[in-house]
Amino acid sequence: MSAARPILIVEDDDALRQVLADHIASSGAFESFEAASLDEASQHLGAADARFDSIILDVGLPDGDGRDFCAKIRKQGHTMPIIMLTGAAEEGDVVSGLNAGANDYIAKPFRANELLARLQAQLRLFDTSEDATFTIGRFTFRPAAKLLIGPDKKKRIRLTAKEVDILKFLYRHANHTVSRQVLLDQVWGYNAGVTTHTLETHVYRLRQKIESDPADCRLLVTAAGGYRLDPSAI
Repeated sequence: MSAARPILIVEDDDALRQVLADHIASSGAFESFEAASLDEASQHLGAADARFDSIILDVGLPDGDGRDFCAKIRKQGHTMPIIMLTGAAEEGDVVSGLNAGANDYIAKPFRANELLARLQAQLRLFDTSEDATFTIGRFTFRPAAKLLIGPDKKKRIRLTAKEVDILKFLYRHANHTVSRQVLLDQVWGYNAGVTTHTLETHVYRLRQKIESDPADCRLLVTAAGGYRLDPSAI
C-alpha cells in the first residue's frame, strides 16, 4: 500500500499542464494539482490543508517569473523539491533558476518520462535529507533528525526509528484510516511476525509525545480497525 504524493504543477499552457497532470497521475505514485498562474499557485500553497511534496514550476507565467516565485517561497520556508520548466536552456538561465532555489531545471520540449524520473529522483533525495520537514499539529516533524520541534523552537522531542516510520507512513495517508496490519507490514516488514500489541505499544508512546492530552487524542486517533493521522489538528 502506497500513498499518492501530492504534486503541484504550475504551468499556463493548458494543454501541456493537462498532459503533465495525466502522465504524473498515471504512475499511481502521485496526485496532481494544477495552477495556471502564480496567483493560483499561491492560493494552493496558502490553503489551510496544503500539503505538497514537490512543485513543477514554469518560468514564464502570465503574472510573473517562476524564478522569483521560487525564491519567494523558499524564504517562506517551503523546502520541498522544485523542478523548473523553461523554453530557454542557456547556461545563464539554468544557473539563475538553480540560484533561486530550484532543485532541477528542464528545458522544453522534454520527454514526460524523463520529467517523471527526475521528480522521483529528487523526492528520494529529499526524503532522506535534513531539509525534509512536515507539519504535524503544533510540531515541525524532521524525520531525518528523528525530531519533533515545538512552535517556539525550544521544545525538541526525540523519536525512535519506529516512531518516525509510523508517523511518516500515517502522514502520507493523512486523514485516511490505515489498518493495524498495513502499519505492521509497512513499518516492521511483511515477514517480521510482530503482533499488533507491539504496534499499539509504539502508538501509545508516540501519543505521549505528540498529543496535548493523550487521554483525548486529536492528532493520532483510533479509527475502525486502525489509526488515522490528522496533521492539522492541535
